[in-house]
Amino acid sequence: MSTVRIGIIGLGGMGSSHAGYLTKGEVPNCRLAAVADVAPARLEYAASRWGDDVRRFGTAEALLDSGEVDGVLIATPHYFHPPIAIAAMQRGIHVLSEKPAGVYTKQVREMNEVALQTGLVFGLMFNQRTRNAHIKMQELVASGEVGEIRRTSWIITDWFRTQFYYDSGGWRATWAGEGGGVLINQCPHNLDLWQWICGVPSRVRAFCGFGKHHAIEVEDDVTAFVEYPNGATGVFVTTTGDSPGTNRFEVSGDRGKLVLEGGKLTFWRTRGSIQQFIVESQQGFARPEEWRCEIPVGDRGGEHKSVTAAWVNAIAKGTPLVAPGTEGIKSLEISNAMHLSAWTDDWATIPVDEELYLKLLNERIAASQVAKAGGRVMDVEGTF
Repeated sequence: MSTVRIGIIGLGGMGSSHAGYLTKGEVPNCRLAAVADVAPARLEYAASRWGDDVRRFGTAEALLDSGEVDGVLIATPHYFHPPIAIAAMQRGIHVLSEKPAGVYTKQVREMNEVALQTGLVFGLMFNQRTRNAHIKMQELVASGEVGEIRRTSWIITDWFRTQFYYDSGGWRATWAGEGGGVLINQCPHNLDLWQWICGVPSRVRAFCGFGKHHAIEVEDDVTAFVEYPNGATGVFVTTTGDSPGTNRFEVSGDRGKLVLEGGKLTFWRTRGSIQQFIVESQQGFARPEEWRCEIPVGDRGGEHKSVTAAWVNAIAKGTPLVAPGTEGIKSLEISNAMHLSAWTDDWATIPVDEELYLKLLNERIAASQVAKAGGRVMDVEGTF
């Protein structure tokens, strides 16, 4: 396939951004062939920008059935990612989905099963995996330079949002419209990077503030504790209510500590094994020799265009993706476990109890302000 014909489903902020670089030819070996959106105003915008060069459809189904595309980039509200992805792959169309992969793990598992059955390319828009600082962290941990992980900590509280932001759309910050708050909207990238670099924890104990700082029904404040299979522990703290906020990511291992903050990556490396020093030292107040190493990270990285280019090349040449669809379930396991822990006031294990999670989520959807206002409520077991 020399030129991959791409369709974008959902022409909001992110969909329009993807369309921008595609129509400028900034990703080789592909072209934007079609867009779909349920809002007439967005289709009018597409017509004014690209005319007849890009075909326009009022529904996802119409675009998928058109025969005009080889792959689709899905940029709709969260609940619609899995059903549209599945419908596309059932029609032989490759898929690149915006984050999150879905709202709950059961539907993402179904996406990956269809991708496996069809053999189509299914990727996720985890663009922060292309940032050089994150790549360096992942490489240092994966190579064993940091040693076996002992503790992780990410304080990511610079997601400040106003009440006006939440009031800007009736679906926003609701169980029926969005499926969660800061964990499902702002933090999918952080949770993905956390597990990509440190691994998936085995259990979670989370304390979520639902509408703690804003007049919303979903979480806007989270403090979570995790335990990893090797006994290491971790903390994840996030909110949309702090100003000034903090973005500090630490990974402590048996050979030192990585700290990412303010765009700078520092490796506090010990000369040898910390555990070995604890056992063998004959001095009560001795410390291992420590070296402060500033890790060069270069520029930011390729971001969304790099993820899209890798997806196009995977379709055309069979080369690797930045983030395969199978990766999407891992970060979602963590956010689902955080919700489940808060809802049940107990530890939640990973993999999560998918049926219990779906039951409790549906209870919240039924009581959502979207439902009370008479708006459309997504049937999470249905189709788009």
